[in-house]
Amino acid sequence: MAQGLVAEISGTTLWRWLNADALRPWQHRSWIFPRDPDFAAKAGRILDLYQRLWEGIPLLPTDFVISADEKTSVQARRRKQPTLPVASGRAMRLEHEYFREGAWTYLAAWDVHRAKLFGRCENKSGIAPTDRLMAEVMTQEPYRSARRVFWIMDNCSAHRGQKAAQRIRSQWPNAILVHTPIHASWLNQIEIYFSIVQTKVLTPNDFLSLSQLEQRLLDFQKRYQQTASPFQWTFTRKDLNALLAKLSTKAFAAAAA
Repeated sequence: MAQGLVAEISGTTLWRWLNADALRPWQHRSWIFPRDPDFAAKAGRILDLYQRLWEGIPLLPTDFVISADEKTSVQARRRKQPTLPVASGRAMRLEHEYFREGAWTYLAAWDVHRAKLFGRCENKSGIAPTDRLMAEVMTQEPYRSARRVFWIMDNCSAHRGQKAAQRIRSQWPNAILVHTPIHASWLNQIEIYFSIVQTKVLTPNDFLSLSQLEQRLLDFQKRYQQTASPFQWTFTRKDLNALLAKLSTKAFAAAAA
């Protein structure tokens, strides 16, 4: 109106124009640019493993790929008033205030190609809980006698760096630790399962005790396992290279400006 483009305009019309346009300034998305200097190499070998490749060579049937991580501080919140279940024409009513009954660290491992799931609740994260999860997997078949078992894990203190890789290899000679790049949890397929747990088990968070929370997690894990199938992972090394090239172009343009 100030520029003389229109004599007058309503807020509804303006909203309709913006809603139909490609630019939507009221929306945003959190984003972390790759900062690991070896991002392409580290991410590429994980994407290759999902395609059953290692260093350009196809995996054998006796090779397995495990995606593992921990979901920390899974709290049990006991509501101060009983939750009212859904009824005709009424949503569930959940008391806002709650008592803290403690928290678990939920560790889980996912066989990428066989859709097998393992998990346990621990009081805290660390080397010992991680080793117990790995022992649960590596002491049973087919992993115990496998040619190689690739463990895809992030860089938390319990399994960070070459020292962790050597510790794991000393306990299970056929286990190979493969680290994700820094700030790249989206490359780890176990995070898909954790997002399902967050939606199906932990929302809303209403548990009378830690033991009830543990039982709910393990019961869901067992139920999920009964119908699980491998995730349809479609992001490949080719897609990664295209994405990194796009980000590099944008970063160069921003620096030039």
